Amino acid sequence: MNSLRDDIHGFEHVKRVYNVALYIGKKSNANLLILKIAALLHDIGRVQERKEPKPINHAELSAQKALKFLEDLEIDINVEDLKNIVHSIRAHSFSNGIAPETLEAQILSDADKLDALGAIGLYRMIGFTIKNQGDLSAVINHLEKKILNLKDRMHLEISKNIAEERHKIMFEFYKKIKKEL
Repeated sequence: MNSLRDDIHGFEHVKRVYNVALYIGKKSNANLLILKIAALLHDIGRVQERKEPKPINHAELSAQKALKFLEDLEIDINVEDLKNIVHSIRAHSFSNGIAPETLEAQILSDADKLDALGAIGLYRMIGFTIKNQGDLSAVINHLEKKILNLKDRMHLEISKNIAEERHKIMFEFYKKIKKEL
């Protein structure tokens, strides 16, 4: 069962992604309503993902749950905006294999990846590894296979600039840990 601490960390992640997405969205003249809704709901399927007997990407589950939620609420959102919200959520995780086709989807994808970089990203990665009984080699492996490549997966120039700064923190840690081994 999910602990309260996991829920709080999930909330903090959503809040950070929301804030970064809005920052980038304002600078990029994005549709902020779409971005706000998509950012708030982008990980709503995380809890269900852990319970699925067959692995289903959390972005797919989140998109399905968000669509149902928004339809059930009968919020006055036009069909194109609703499609964009669902697409943005579905495409935010590169492991889902769906390319972000709209500006809002690109922003959400970048904002989510940016949260995995920098000092907070380092904290999250090490905490996740420890929680899952991983050791230092698991941290190094995750850095090499995923985290250190994130800056090259950004879609927008503004995101690339933010990623470059946050990447430096991760890379310095990586170099130092490898040197000390």
